[in-house]
Amino acid sequence: MSKRFFLQTTLALAATSVLGLAHAQTTPIKFQLDWRFEGPAAFFVTPAAKGYFKAAGLDVTIDAGNGSGGTVTRVASGAYDMGFADLAALMEFHANNPDAPNKPVAVMMVYNDTPASVMALKKSGIKTPADLSGKKLGAPVFDAGRRAFPIFAKANAVTNVAWTAMDPPLRETMLVRGDVDAITGFTFTSLLNLEARGVKAADVTVLPYPDFGVKLYGNAIIVSPKMIKENPAAIKAFLAAFAKGAKDVITNPAAAIADVKARDGIVNVELETRRLKLAIDTVINSPNARAEGFGQVNGPRLSLMASQVSDAFNTKTRVNPESVWNGSFLPTKAALDVLPKK
Repeated sequence: MSKRFFLQTTLALAATSVLGLAHAQTTPIKFQLDWRFEGPAAFFVTPAAKGYFKAAGLDVTIDAGNGSGGTVTRVASGAYDMGFADLAALMEFHANNPDAPNKPVAVMMVYNDTPASVMALKKSGIKTPADLSGKKLGAPVFDAGRRAFPIFAKANAVTNVAWTAMDPPLRETMLVRGDVDAITGFTFTSLLNLEARGVKAADVTVLPYPDFGVKLYGNAIIVSPKMIKENPAAIKAFLAAFAKGAKDVITNPAAAIADVKARDGIVNVELETRRLKLAIDTVINSPNARAEGFGQVNGPRLSLMASQVSDAFNTKTRVNPESVWNGSFLPTKAALDVLPKK
């Protein structure tokens, strides 16, 4: 064997070893969204498209969801490692399943305020929460706004409301037809869905929960306890890559929607760009988010929410705020500096 051949063989083996090591260190993560691939999904699709997850040693698979409750359940079952879900749904799962062996934990707040609101057509005469008393409201039974409505009602002395249930695609249609007086839903979802049904935004009364005494947090990134135990480094890597991508999305929403379009070719680019911008303006770059810091929570506010969810959802046990939140995996303060300066 010549010296040159020996050297080439040694280098080739070394390169193969390095590639094998790099491959072995790539952590697969199954991630489920709370909903379909719409505008806000860009916060997860963009860091994947730009290779931020891959650069962090992660092989992230992102799937659409069908509601926060389902996402929480699937992460709890081990079908998914991580997910994006409404914090109230996570709290409800904890309190109603106290003996469950695998209760997911929230590790990063994304929607600092709940996106839920009550929406009505102005021609109905509904202008304030007080006008909802005695009215017929509609929403899917699992809708976050409907589940939390008792908190909204208590804060605004709303009484004697009758509920009509429907599948999500029918919610806005039934409002337009007059089958219900008002609906609950995420503002950036239902408002744009109403426009798609021929209703001008100027003709809609929107009563955002955060503007009327409801200080609930919205959606957070949740993680399985198995992952927390077995691979905490991967959680930290995911959140750091996510924060980097979030800054890109907030800086250039239009470019981010192109990433969503690449993932789901049927999306309406103009509509989803507006939806994403609306989400950023109302629940991500909100006054509360700027005060508390992107990704983080305020202890007393979290405790208040735990108490309110326990009452409104009539849970089997009281929600323990310390059991649903773990902020130890958050990136550095500099990495979390993603919100635009005032």
